[in-house]
Amino acid sequence: QVQLVEPGGGLVQAGGSLRLSCAASGSIVSINTMGWFRQAPGKQRELVATITSGGSTNYADSVQGRFTISRDNAKNTVYLQMNSLKPEDTAVYYCNADVLELGAGRYREVWGQGTLVTVSS
Repeated sequence: QVQLVEPGGGLVQAGGSLRLSCAASGSIVSINTMGWFRQAPGKQRELVATITSGGSTNYADSVQGRFTISRDNAKNTVYLQMNSLKPEDTAVYYCNADVLELGAGRYREVWGQGTLVTVSS
């Protein structure tokens, strides 16, 4: 069973920085797109950023220029560098990956357990 584990998160002051990581483990043949989503209290989960296996990236308008997504394919790990954080960035952040597992015939979507990021004003 493939799992995504995301340590990190925490409390940071507005204007500060934080780096999230998410490592996939299990019987992985390959990983296609990886990404980060977030869910603030009382709001729907929203896309933050995605990155393909080839390194193409996509960002939500609200984080463009402040957040950077990257990945290490050898380690099956995706990162999210968050700079110039704002109180409205406060949310539970979830990593996501399209994974082809050993013995499976197609990719499936896997989610991390989520990590809380709190930005104080």
